[in-house]
Amino acid sequence: MSIVRRGHLLHVSSSATLETAKDHLISVQDGALAVDDGGRIVYSGPHGKLPAEFRTWAVRDHRPAYLIPGLVDTHIHFPQTHATGLYGGGQLLDWLDRHIFPIESRFADPDVAVDAAWAFCSRRIAVGTTTALVFGSAFPAAQNALFAETHRRGLRMICGRTIQTSGPPTARKLLTGEAEALSLTRDEIARWHAKDTGNPATALVHVAITPRFALSVTPKTLAELGDLYHETRESGVYFQTHFSEDNRPGVGEVDSTKRVYQTDSYLDVYDGKFLPGSKPGGLSFLGPRAILAHTVHATDAELARIAETGTAISHCPTSQLFLGSGTMPWRRTVASGATVSLGSDIGAGDEWLLTRVLNDCYKVHANEPGEAAAALHPAELLYTATVAGAKALCLDDRIGSLDAGKEADFLVVRTEDQPWLHELLERVVPKEHRDLEAEQLLFSLVMGMKEQAISEVYVRGRLVS
Repeated sequence: MSIVRRGHLLHVSSSATLETAKDHLISVQDGALAVDDGGRIVYSGPHGKLPAEFRTWAVRDHRPAYLIPGLVDTHIHFPQTHATGLYGGGQLLDWLDRHIFPIESRFADPDVAVDAAWAFCSRRIAVGTTTALVFGSAFPAAQNALFAETHRRGLRMICGRTIQTSGPPTARKLLTGEAEALSLTRDEIARWHAKDTGNPATALVHVAITPRFALSVTPKTLAELGDLYHETRESGVYFQTHFSEDNRPGVGEVDSTKRVYQTDSYLDVYDGKFLPGSKPGGLSFLGPRAILAHTVHATDAELARIAETGTAISHCPTSQLFLGSGTMPWRRTVASGATVSLGSDIGAGDEWLLTRVLNDCYKVHANEPGEAAAALHPAELLYTATVAGAKALCLDDRIGSLDAGKEADFLVVRTEDQPWLHELLERVVPKEHRDLEAEQLLFSLVMGMKEQAISEVYVRGRLVS
């Protein structure tokens, strides 16, 4: 049904870049979204300027609630749904070995997987994550459960089974042979990619080729997955993996990868140069619709290559704090020109709600040493969790903002439903100044908002629950 929704519109226009986000921050206290019966926004702006053609449409008045874009999480793990808050001693590889590989192995049980799929989708809705790039389970039945539940709920998701052909004894149940890894991934693409509409340009569900990280696969696996990716990428298939998260000297992820592959840089492994001496061994995974999670310790040359190829980064400040992985250098990373989006990284991250991750993001980068410190503008924060996520996923023509022409993914935020938040905003920015002081209003909302304030969640104009 075509409908006009009234509320306080608060978003960053998709025409913005990170550098111009503050100039494209839009705050309309008595705003209107006209959403047609196809779930597309056909008008976005002041209610008083609503075009005559939409004035006969049904009206849903959400005031004084805020209407903000659906949040885009570009790094989250489905088989870690119930794995937050596990003590790992502050080190990535130890934490994986002690907790994550055994927990993910439980998803071989279909009942465990079905329960987790329901919980995963429910948590996404509760925290307003309308679009997610997901590391899936190693087990096909678990993946089928997640894709089916996501499709039933009407959420957007890009997901791939987490591929491991190499690993420690604790990961034994997650490992497959190289031929099986390829066939399972190929089968998943055939079964689920653009399953809901049959057209990647309109689909809500997509598949990503997903090796866990370089140490979880072999050169042969990389070569064969690279061939598969280049065979399928024109149909909208994605690539995702972890990159440069832990740099413990000698034994951490970065040094271990370079030692195992005998390459000059970590990124070379994903750029097709994974034979000793960084010699070419296959096709590159880098490019549009390729997302590297973390990128905490990348060199300048690696960042330049990421930007040059149009590869995107998922920044996960909460999980980096939890695992002691260090801090992604904000100024140096964004100066490379790469798109930097936001990831919760559940379960190393213990915050599902991306505004809580933004809260960590602001604090972490404000405390970088010396001239590296960056007090991110409120619009830059919101941009990172919405527009940048859409751009990282090459979906910015469809989602990321409340601009006219976008599909209507949005949240209804009722601050009075969250203790203290409403009182805070009433006193920080009085109602009569909320359009003029949009920056402060947005900052207080982002830094203080919790999931109690999220009243309704819409994907393509449809209420999801």
